[in-house]
Amino acid sequence: MADTLQAVGPFAIPQADKRARLFERLHALTAQHYAHCAPYARMLDSLHADWRAADSLEALPWLPVGIFKHLRLASIPDEQIVRELRSSGTSGSLPSRVLLDHDTAANQTRALARIVGDVLGRARRPMLVVDRNDLLRSGEALSARGAAVLGFGNFGRQHSYALKPDLSLDLDAVRDFVTRFADEAVLVFGFTFVVWRDLVQTLRSRGERLAFPPGSIMLHGGGWKRLTDQQVGNSQFKQAVAEVLGIEQVHNYYGMAEQVGSIFMECGAGRLHTPDYAEAIVRDPISLAPLPLGSTGVIQLLSDLPGSYPGHSLLTEDIGAILGEDDCPCGRMGRALRVDGRLPRAELRGCSDTRAA
Repeated sequence: MADTLQAVGPFAIPQADKRARLFERLHALTAQHYAHCAPYARMLDSLHADWRAADSLEALPWLPVGIFKHLRLASIPDEQIVRELRSSGTSGSLPSRVLLDHDTAANQTRALARIVGDVLGRARRPMLVVDRNDLLRSGEALSARGAAVLGFGNFGRQHSYALKPDLSLDLDAVRDFVTRFADEAVLVFGFTFVVWRDLVQTLRSRGERLAFPPGSIMLHGGGWKRLTDQQVGNSQFKQAVAEVLGIEQVHNYYGMAEQVGSIFMECGAGRLHTPDYAEAIVRDPISLAPLPLGSTGVIQLLSDLPGSYPGHSLLTEDIGAILGEDDCPCGRMGRALRVDGRLPRAELRGCSDTRAA
């Protein structure tokens, strides 16, 4: 992984070269986790007994992402664990638990910096976080949400928060932020649904419009299912942000707590790009066979960053399609991904067996 992070940029390697490099690293990670995580070894023996013979990324074993809600999976001794991340989880569901050692946490931080820096550039901008102003002082500091605010917060300076502890809009704080930095481009960051509900829709309901400085950028991710339920798509989201906030550069990102650092950033052409140290595969929801480019199915995510836990190859609960390889108008190499939403609430084949391992 270290040599990959030294590439010219996080989207610099052509797909064929990237596949070969990732396969070697991920096959080695599979062997490492098999040797040091007994529950993972039992699951592979049960579900992917021929994993050693894998000769492609598609043939590597995977786990259903939901397994981290039910098992404590680590490939390191307890004394090497420096952080435990917990996914936010939907109402009534268990959170995932992700156990990090120093090297894994450091690699995830470096990877995130390279990916986001590819969009933002090197300059740190004044930053408005669309979240509670007490988030990092509360018990959520180690949640995936708190970790995201901490991680993305590194790309800003002079941070302000848009929401009060009860999630109501702190309009005075937002207006003060816009006024203080009226002459320089700023960064706005938040979770998609929180940005939509607590900032954009609240301002709309009050008949308010704000003029963020020209060149300002919004980064947002997560929570699309609720917007899809409200029939709000990506283009409608961007249009509303431009109308209410005056921000024209809006970038969505896709990722999950179980693979922190390996986020998929949206480019100006509206595609989500897989970085050099991660990959996406789309599988048929019934047979789980890999699907060709353009076909819609279940998304599998691979990352060479998880060294302390077996989260390097995970079958998600999301559906989408691979749009192309090395052919995006933005010039970024590798696969470009589209995410359409979540699977209907049904367990994938093998999940119940895995949970019982």
